Amino acid sequence: MNYKFISWNIDSLNAALTGVSERAALSMAVVENLAAENADIIAIQETKLSDDAKKVGKLYEILNQHFPEYTIVHRISTPPARKGYSGTMMLYKKSLPEPIVTFPEIDAPVTMDAEGRIITLEFPEFFVTTVYTPNSQEGLTRLDLRGEWDDRYRAYLCQLDREKPVFACGDFNAAHTEIDLANPRGNQNTAGFTDQEREKFGALLAAGFTDSFRQLHPEAKAYFAEGKSSYTWFAQRAKTSKINNSGWRIDYWLVSNRVAERVLVSEPLDSGARLDHVPILLEFEL
Repeated sequence: MNYKFISWNIDSLNAALTGVSERAALSMAVVENLAAENADIIAIQETKLSDDAKKVGKLYEILNQHFPEYTIVHRISTPPARKGYSGTMMLYKKSLPEPIVTFPEIDAPVTMDAEGRIITLEFPEFFVTTVYTPNSQEGLTRLDLRGEWDDRYRAYLCQLDREKPVFACGDFNAAHTEIDLANPRGNQNTAGFTDQEREKFGALLAAGFTDSFRQLHPEAKAYFAEGKSSYTWFAQRAKTSKINNSGWRIDYWLVSNRVAERVLVSEPLDSGARLDHVPILLEFEL
C-alpha cells in the first residue's frame, strides 16, 4: 500500500486560518494546497493554540471545511509552560485504521514536556510521530537544555522503533550538515547550527533512523531538482531569502532504517511567496 504524509510548521494556526494580513492569505493558500494533496496524514507544528475552547472550536470548524475526511487531534502548551506557546496537531484520514493517539512525556528538562511538543499515532504496522524541537534561542541560552531534550527524544524514538517501524517528522531546529543551509560559514555557532546540535542529530540517525530526503538526494545543496529548493525554512526578517534561495533545511521526515528503502518521495513542497517553513512531503510503500 502506498502512503502520503505531510509535515508543516505553520507558525500559528489561528493567524493562518483567521488572519486578514497578506501573510495570512499566503498561509491560507498553503492550507488549501495541502488539502488538495489528499495526504493520509498531515502533521502540524507550532500551532500556538490556547485552552480557549471557543476559539479552538472555531478553528476546528474551518479545518473541517477544508479537511472533511480527517480526524483532528491537537496538543497545547499547559502550565507551568507558557500559554499559547509551541503546540502540535495531527490530521489523519478517517479511512485509515483507528490509531492509538498518545501525547508523550519524555522526562524533558524544565517545562519542555508541558509545551505540547510531541504527538504520536500508533497504527497496526507503524508509528507516526511529530515533534516541535525546542529552539536553542538567540545567544544559545537554551542550548544545554536543548541537548538534554535531544537525548530524551532519541531514547523515546528508539523505544518506539523496538516495537515497529517509525515515521518521525517535524521541525527539528537543526541543520545537520553544511549542505543543509545556504551560508554555513556565516552561521557557525548560531542556534540550529552549533556543533552540539549537529552531533545530537547525527546521534539520532546513528541510533537507527534515516534522513529520507538525504537518502534520495545525498549530494543536493541549494536545489535537489531544477527549480526545486532543498531548504525548508526561509527567514522572515530577510525579505529576499526565498527569492535568493538562502534557506535552511531543518524540517525532516526520519524513518526507521529497516523501511528506508520503501521511501519513494521525500521533498519540500512549494509554498509560494510565503516565508518561514515550507511543508515537507513523504511518500512510501509498505
